[in-house]
Amino acid sequence: MARRFDHLADVEALLRVVDEGSLTNAAVVLGTTPSVLSRAIARLEARLGTQLLRRTTRSQGLTDAGRLYVDEARQAFALVEKAEQAISGSAPHEELAGRVRLSVPTSYAHCRLAPMLATFAHRHPRVHVELNITNRNVDLAAEGYDAAIRSGPLPDSSMVARKLEDGAMILVASPGYVRTAGPLETFDDLRRQRCIAFVRPSTGRVIPWMLRVEGKDVDWPPTPAITVSDDVMGVVTLAAQGLGITICAELMATEAIAAGRLVPVLPALSGRMRAFSLIYAPHRGLSPAARALIEWLAGETAQRT
Repeated sequence: MARRFDHLADVEALLRVVDEGSLTNAAVVLGTTPSVLSRAIARLEARLGTQLLRRTTRSQGLTDAGRLYVDEARQAFALVEKAEQAISGSAPHEELAGRVRLSVPTSYAHCRLAPMLATFAHRHPRVHVELNITNRNVDLAAEGYDAAIRSGPLPDSSMVARKLEDGAMILVASPGYVRTAGPLETFDDLRRQRCIAFVRPSTGRVIPWMLRVEGKDVDWPPTPAITVSDDVMGVVTLAAQGLGITICAELMATEAIAAGRLVPVLPALSGRMRAFSLIYAPHRGLSPAARALIEWLAGETAQRT
């Protein structure tokens, strides 16, 4: 009798190539050669009658059919793994291992994530966390990420979103700047200041400041003296050097305020909240390592709030 799933080794080869980012990297991990993996993927494509992996001399990427197949295959393998653990009772005792790909904005990566990852890494030394620090909203499925942390409002999507915490927005400047800035009491006073603003990566436009003016929420588009792109922590660094006033989540300025490099200004205009959320795809079969990291991050932030 013919076996229905004698091609599963080829499926595992495809998943490994996607996870490692190239045939060469996957071959090193699996102890084989790129040509062997290439033939395995070719057999799988022939079986399915469609191209799964788009390969060039310099890069590779999944086709639309490939992304769908990889997502479904991951889910299937995760179910098999779960069944084996349920039967063997090995889940609580086996050491977690594997790779987790996580994308995080620069503010959260530098100001919150490091100690949480340090503790997780100590508990699970065989889990390799591949951390992407960027203010660009990555496409989790297309770019192969297990999860991402996002700041601000989330668009409606099929993603699961778990709020980690709310960050209060505050206005800050250096003590030296404050001494020469003139009156700093009202919204009109702010309009006359040198403002340091961040440019949204997806649009190239300045992100409006989330203010509270006379008890009302106002999204104010400043006319900035300096704009920063890509790394939002740059606005804090420049403000600490006396180049103007900026707005940021309080967690971004805590260290500089404690060190005396920054001081909060115009408290009547501050105080609105910007959420930080952890998102991941519910339909994608997350590995035990990815699920463990997600639960760890959610649990650590829940204890703090």
